[in-house]
Formats: sequence, C-alpha cells, structure tokens
Amino acid sequence: MKNSRKKKNGNEKGMVLVIVMFLLLVLSLIGIASITTSNSEMTVAGNELNQTGAFYAAESGIEKAAAAIATSFEASGIPPSPLPTGSQTEGAYQYSYNTVADGSAVQTTLTGGAYRGLYGLVRKYNITSAGVDNRRESSVTLKMAMRDALIPLFQFAVFYQNDLEIAPGPNMTLGGRVHSNHDIYLMSESNVYIDGYLTSAENIIHGRKPGSGRSSSDGNVFIKDKDANYQNMKNTDGTWLDSQYASWVNTSLTRWGGTVEDNNHGITELELPVVTNGPATNLVDRAAGNNDSFENKAGLKLVDGQAYFLSGTSWVNVTATLIAQGVITSRTFYDAREGKNVASMDIDIGRLNSSGYYPTNGIIYASIPTVSGIVSAVRLRNAATLPRATSIATNNPIYTVGNFNTVTKQPASILADALTTLSGNWDDTRSTQALANRVATATQVNASFITGTNETGANGQAYNGGLENIFRLLEKWDNITMTWRGSAVSLWYSRQAIGAWSYGNYYTAPTRDWAFDTDLLNIANLPPGTPMVNIVQRTQWYQIFAAAQ
Repeated sequence: MKNSRKKKNGNEKGMVLVIVMFLLLVLSLIGIASITTSNSEMTVAGNELNQTGAFYAAESGIEKAAAAIATSFEASGIPPSPLPTGSQTEGAYQYSYNTVADGSAVQTTLTGGAYRGLYGLVRKYNITSAGVDNRRESSVTLKMAMRDALIPLFQFAVFYQNDLEIAPGPNMTLGGRVHSNHDIYLMSESNVYIDGYLTSAENIIHGRKPGSGRSSSDGNVFIKDKDANYQNMKNTDGTWLDSQYASWVNTSLTRWGGTVEDNNHGITELELPVVTNGPATNLVDRAAGNNDSFENKAGLKLVDGQAYFLSGTSWVNVTATLIAQGVITSRTFYDAREGKNVASMDIDIGRLNSSGYYPTNGIIYASIPTVSGIVSAVRLRNAATLPRATSIATNNPIYTVGNFNTVTKQPASILADALTTLSGNWDDTRSTQALANRVATATQVNASFITGTNETGANGQAYNGGLENIFRLLEKWDNITMTWRGSAVSLWYSRQAIGAWSYGNYYTAPTRDWAFDTDLLNIANLPPGTPMVNIVQRTQWYQIFAAAQ
C-alpha cells in the first residue's frame, strides 16, 4: 500500500511538471509572438514614417524647382539658366531634383481658366524630384509639369496695371477682354456694354473709386455671359452684384458662367516679363542702364536733338536731312488741360517715308528734354498712311493730329507718357482761344497704345476721367464721332502730362465709336515689339515611384 501511494504521488508530480513545462512553453511562444508582432509593427511604422518623410522631401524638391521657374519668368520673361537642379539634406532625409524643357515654345490657344481663348507662346517644363531617408530604406520619386505662356498684351481690349475706372456718360460698348491688375470700378450714367471677359486681380466694384469727388450713377452695366448673352450687374432688388455682394462668387458664376471673375475666383496679377528690373515706364525711358527701353529696339532714334538711322549695324546721323525735308519741325501750341504751352517736335510720317529713312523694323523712339513751365512733347502729323507695321515710343507725351493709320491699315502701336488726340480740324493758332473756336472734325485712330493716366484722389486731383477719357481731348466734339480701333493699355501714372481732368472747360465729349481691333487676335498682325504678359501654370503632378527596403 505504501509503495503504491508513493508511486502515485510520483506520477502526479511528473504530470504537474509536464503541465508547468507546457504552460511555460505556451507562454514563451505567446511572448515570442508578441515581440515578433511588436517588432513587425514598429518596422511597418518605421517604414511608413520613412516613406512619408521621403515623400515630403521629394515634394520639397518639386516646390524649390517650381518656385525658381515661376520667379524667373515673372522677373524676366525667360526660364532660369541653368534650369533648376540640385540636391539637399533636410534632417534625416535627402532630395535631389532636376528640370528638363519639353521642346521649344509653341503658339497655343489656352483652353482653361479665365484666360481661355487667348493665344500665347507656350513652353512646358518637366520637374523630377527623388526623396530618400538617410539610411536608404525608403524612397519616393515625384514628377510635375509646368507650363509658361507668354501672352501678347494687345490681345486685351483694355489692360490696366493700376485701378481701372469706367464711368461713361453716353452709351459705351467695349468689345474684347478687360483686365486690371488692381481694382475695377464700373458704372454708367446711361448704359455700358462689355462684350468679353472682365477680370480683376483684386476686386470688381460698382460705383466710383473713393476720392473721385463725384457721385455714383444708376445706369445699366451689361456684361456678356458664357453664352454671349448680356447680363446686368444690377439685381432685381436694385442692389449690385459685385465683389461686395454676400454670395459674390457663387452668384457671379451662376449669372455669367465664368466671364466675370476677380481675386475671389482665383484671378492673379499678370506679370510683365519684358520689364526685367524696374517699373513699366522702363519701356519708354531712355536706354542708358535700361535693357527694356524701346530705344534699344528702334531703327530710328530722335534723341538729344539729333536723329539717328540704323543702317545695317551702324547708326547714321540724319538730322540735317530730316530737317531739310521737313520731316521734323519744332512747333509751339497751348494745351488747355495742362494750362501750359507745348514745345513739340512734330514728325511728318508721310515725309519720313519719302525720305528713305523710315526704319526697316518699324520702331521709332523719341525723347525731348523736359523744360520747367512747358510741356515737351512729340506730335505725329500726316500719319493716315503708314508704310509698314509701326511702333512709336517716347517718354514724353504724344499728340496725334488728324486720322492715324486709316489708309491700308497696318499693325501699329504708340507708347507714351500720355496720349492726346487732335482732330484734323486742329489749328495751333486757335489753341489759346475759347472752346467754341476749337471745333473738332470726325477723326479715326487705328492703333494700340500704352499710356499713362492720373491717379484718382492723388495730389489734390479728383476723378481722373476714367477709361472713357484715356484719349485726352482739347476740342469741342459735340455730336462728332471719334473712331478708334486697337487695344488700350495703361501701365503707369503720367509723370509729365499731369494736368487734372475736368469736363466742359477745355473739351466736350465726342460720340465714341471705340472697339477692340480683332485683327490683333492673329499673331501676324501684332505691332513690332509688342510687350508680353506672363502666366505660369502647374499642369500635372504625379508620383511615379515609391519603395521601402
């Protein structure tokens, strides 16, 4: 009995030991599995962290290259040279990027955004960027395409760098695109019709700009929608649909379908890449230290009292010949808006053509030294016929007399501090007489122009006269038609012709037959030296490779 009991106790102890050992094995396996799982999760988490870091490193390379491209085009109108490439370490990650140009610039019509329908010289750039962690365990490669479009400025019926004010008294129609890089103030005493896109890089506001000293009017403002139907800015309750309206973005998209947009819709400022380092007035200022000056482009220069003709690669002084042939003469008349005498260098375009010194490239530059107490200016006469495409630039005010470019119309532009149109009936001897003695005759100007305006509310001045008075007038135009075809551009405030606008004292308004010249929608019809505006867009972005070691 005793041996039997001992044997039984021994068996029981053995079973307990086996069970304990089994339990220890199970617990060990569970522990090992837990450790393995934990390590795997840590590895996965580490890989995800590395891959995320590699992704953002690659994106940093994309953004660095994209910023370099955009900045270069906005500043100079050309891509950076060399194209962006490089590598950098940021903390535990590295990235390397490079940029490749996709062919040469191609004339293309834009199909998206508020500038759709415009044509430009478009070039594509492909950016590739690879990001990797420092232990080379995870890597990501990203690719983005950028497109730069250089758009001829004269495709806009109206383009303003500063605030654009439109407030005509009689009915007025604007065909073509209207854009301002700042605010647009829009109203009418009667009816104003805008037949193209209306875009602002800031706000579109019904009424007057503060400081105008004039009250707003309740006339209709019609703008064509995407289906080419006029839609009124005025709401049925008498309020106005503009940037100050509570649901401006959605309601404007409903009403116009995207033809009326401002910064609230994503419209941004259009850069002038031709002005590489300085203000837009560089276009008309003298060439010394100024690569953007039209003097650098000219085939005929009238500067410092001398006339120079570009013959091949040499400048020939032709002053005596042009004076003897009556091409250039000195005249004096009175400008009642400025309240000053004008000392003008008159250029007879017809005689210039006959002289044999009309520039081959069609670009004429002139600059007259300013004299205190008078207006120094350039005046164009006998210019109904231009022999070829022509651009005339000056840092002075320009006056035109009679019809301009109306016989066998050529692509033409005028760039000046200010632009005054004198009719074919103008007589210098009557310039100091009462307005009743300065009666205009019907006159037509076919030219795009870049000119200055005064700033409403600045320097003690009130309303600057608005777009409707961008052509300065000095005659009695009642019921007489002034016709204009071209593109109206204002890039600066006038520095020499600064006389305040007022109505009825020195001029009365004509019947305005003004319209955008649709010939400008063909690149072959642009005036020589036409400035470009610049749009840089991101067109594609995608991840092409990701790996974890």
